[in-house]
Amino acid sequence: VNNCVGFSNYKFFLLFLAYSLLYCLFIAATDLQYFIKFWTNGLPDTQAKFHIMFLFFAAAMFSVSLSSLFGYHCWLVSKNKSTLEVFRAPIFRHRTDKNGFSLGFSKNLRQVFGDEKKYWLLPVFSSLGDGCSFPTCLVNQDPEQASTPGGLNSTSKSENHLFPAKPLRDSQSHLLTDTPSWPETAAKADKGKVGMSNPALTMENET
Repeated sequence: VNNCVGFSNYKFFLLFLAYSLLYCLFIAATDLQYFIKFWTNGLPDTQAKFHIMFLFFAAAMFSVSLSSLFGYHCWLVSKNKSTLEVFRAPIFRHRTDKNGFSLGFSKNLRQVFGDEKKYWLLPVFSSLGDGCSFPTCLVNQDPEQASTPGGLNSTSKSENHLFPAKPLRDSQSHLLTDTPSWPETAAKADKGKVGMSNPALTMENET
């Protein structure tokens, strides 16, 4: 409450909505019989009966509002979205994709609640990731990239395509893997050609 909802507390926000909704439903259900007696004049004529009426109306109204908000965020979790992606589709290198972060229903839940189900309903931080980079369904993992030190990719499956050392999450984009070369590679190649045109370097290489 009174905090911005982000990566570090999104699970706690969902649990807060769930706990509050269950609490309001419990109050409304247990107060329903006395609320019915209030309208049938089955309660003693005291000021306490007005408290019962107010309690039932408050619990019922909060139940409706919380159920709509909680249902909306459950849908967001199932799609692995935030309210930002709902109002504006995320922009990737190749195009905009409103479902770019969706990894499937099961993996989307684990992104927020973690891998261990015993912690899902407990107010314990168990979300996956670091809050700075997020996996996307547009990433195609290269088996050879995992063995490269430092998460850098210096080789490609195709011998005709040369890729520079780039962070793994950048080199996994379909757009980047479809391009024949990087601008930086061409720049380095041109620089190398210029260097080889130096007579001193040419004589050194020949010797």
